[in-house]
Amino acid sequence: MAEHKHGSMDITAQEQVFSGFISFVTKSVVVIICLVVLLAIFNA
Repeated sequence: MAEHKHGSMDITAQEQVFSGFISFVTKSVVVIICLVVLLAIFNA
């Protein structure tokens, strides 16, 4: 069997994608919360 060295894989691409995903989700949640608040204000 091949030897495996833990932590030797280059994960810079995965880190960039994950960072972008977290940023997208955070911005999306903020927009959704703003829309819900506006709906609650103007439809009440």
